[in-house]
Amino acid sequence: MGAHPRIFYGYWLVLAGFVTQFLSVGAMNYSIGAFMLPMTSDLSWSRAEFILPRSLGQFVMAFTGFYIGSHVDRLGARTFVLAGLLILTAALWGLSMIQAWWQWVILNGVLLTVGASLIGSLVVNVTLSKWFVANRGQAIGWSSMGVSFAGIGLTPVITSYIDAYGWRSGWQAMAVATLVLALPAALMMRRAPEDYGLNPDGRSAAQMNTEAGARAQADYDTSITRGQALRMPLFYMLVGAFSMFQVLIPVVLFQTIPFMTDAGYSRSTAALMITIASVPALVTKPMWGWLIDRVNPKPLAAFSVALSGLALIMIVLSVQSRSMNLEYLAFFILGIGWGGVIPMQEVIWASYFGRRYLGAVRSAALPFALILGAGGPLAVGHYHDVVGNYDGAFIIVGCMSLVAGALILALPRR
Repeated sequence: MGAHPRIFYGYWLVLAGFVTQFLSVGAMNYSIGAFMLPMTSDLSWSRAEFILPRSLGQFVMAFTGFYIGSHVDRLGARTFVLAGLLILTAALWGLSMIQAWWQWVILNGVLLTVGASLIGSLVVNVTLSKWFVANRGQAIGWSSMGVSFAGIGLTPVITSYIDAYGWRSGWQAMAVATLVLALPAALMMRRAPEDYGLNPDGRSAAQMNTEAGARAQADYDTSITRGQALRMPLFYMLVGAFSMFQVLIPVVLFQTIPFMTDAGYSRSTAALMITIASVPALVTKPMWGWLIDRVNPKPLAAFSVALSGLALIMIVLSVQSRSMNLEYLAFFILGIGWGGVIPMQEVIWASYFGRRYLGAVRSAALPFALILGAGGPLAVGHYHDVVGNYDGAFIIVGCMSLVAGALILALPRR
């Protein structure tokens, strides 16, 4: 990796981030719904008991992220991704052998979460934000396609695999796939372009003397430290807005399959709905990223968050009316909204706080954001156990995203 590479190395990091985020979110979120019914039936657990480790995992993820954030700024991502790969693989294999609920809590709620966090979006997006400034939205958009691809490439596949070979074999298959796919991606990771005589976005020394180069330098020079960020009301506005939205994603991913099967649909049809949402989320991420790099991301973020909330409410109403066409449309709209949130969230954080201390700032936000959202999936599961359906809980979660959209619009100008 020389000073004038034919392909800017940042693009290899985009590819590596695609793979690691696919595996991280697949293990924590997209696969869970496929395992819920066979595991609760076989092990005699309630749905709230099944979901509890993922709510616990929100706390584990928050404090894992808080600890590693500033270290990613200093050391780079490779060490953390390699460690996360080993922990996640071991946890996935261990899940195939559990017999008791406490084992499920430790392996899924703690070890799997730590491993997935170390290879997931915080480490990846902080790294990409250091390698890209002018094209940050597009880089994060392409990389975060791995999140949505988990719904296309993992949910239907693991659902069919579990139905054919059982849930224990399903966890083993995921462990092997994680090890094989994540190891090359982990070895690609690098800290920052300046370490290798490169500049953000692959710009030459001459280009760094232009207006675009000045923007990249200012992004670094005016960066805000963790301590400064914690004293800014803006920090807490961002935390509140995005944490209210983040309740929606795990609720949909964990509960769509049981929600649809309770309504009389087959497991394959329920898994298809996740795929229908994942396709537009996958395809639109680079489009959202292109827009973010050219216009103010704040109204775009508010629109995508609110659109996701409206789509969830529409899903409940369409299932109640047994209208398959409306169900397809609602999940498709949900995917469009999802597609914009990840790249826009990361670009907004970086644009307000800069890239130099971004890992420390983003990790400081995690305990607030994830703790606020930790009870969402558990509360929805408990709501089902008490009421017997998901309808009211889904509508409340959708309304929370509408409030989040309004809060994003209220953010001050950069």
